[in-house]
Amino acid sequence: MASRESKLLTALVRMADSLVEGYDPIEIAQQLVDVIVEVLPVDTAGSMLADHRGRLHVLASTSEATRLLELFQIQSDAGPCLTAYQEGVPVLVPDLGAQRERWPAFADRARAEGWASVYALPMRLRTDRIGAINLFASPRTGQVGTADITAAQSLADVATIGILHARTLADSVSVSAQLQRALNSRVVIEQAKGMLAEQGHVTLDAAFAALRTYARNTNTRILDLAMAVIDYRVDMTTIITHRPGQAQ
Repeated sequence: MASRESKLLTALVRMADSLVEGYDPIEIAQQLVDVIVEVLPVDTAGSMLADHRGRLHVLASTSEATRLLELFQIQSDAGPCLTAYQEGVPVLVPDLGAQRERWPAFADRARAEGWASVYALPMRLRTDRIGAINLFASPRTGQVGTADITAAQSLADVATIGILHARTLADSVSVSAQLQRALNSRVVIEQAKGMLAEQGHVTLDAAFAALRTYARNTNTRILDLAMAVIDYRVDMTTIITHRPGQAQ
């Protein structure tokens, strides 16, 4: 079994590869939260990115429940992820109950969903802040230590560099415009996810997993595949029933 350090090194290499394989902020953000849940003692994670007006939007999550909890923070304008983005510093909450007064509505909802702790980290590069990530842990997950937070922040920093790399990939398009385009793309993916869930009678999490698996195995950008789903240019049943390594 691979050691934690080995997994982290592999994760950093995978994140760094995204800098040269083509700029896709959605894939970078999704890879970030997936990797964090894979290698660190947390149960789920989500990421938010800011648009050109500084308003946060959910860009990636490891589950539908996490996405909804992230949206709740945005709608209520309160929560650790917003604070981490606004202040540009990590917001560590190992005991949500003990810090309920800081974000009462968020704390109550998160605890009702089984989360005991949350760790919000800014996505930043020097003075540029583009968003934040949220990591959630249940009581049975175990302790999230200083080394874990450092590792998560390092992964977030690499992802931030990948997203800001848009500056060199678009001659005259601003970073904010690139981020706005990514947020618009997320809407398309959410629509495709809903269509797949309805067609296959599966959960939204299962539909998204199928969409991503099919995109990876066919070397297709997830946005392009989502647009094909919406336009009925691809058989949705094929996507839902597809398995890793399955021949096309």
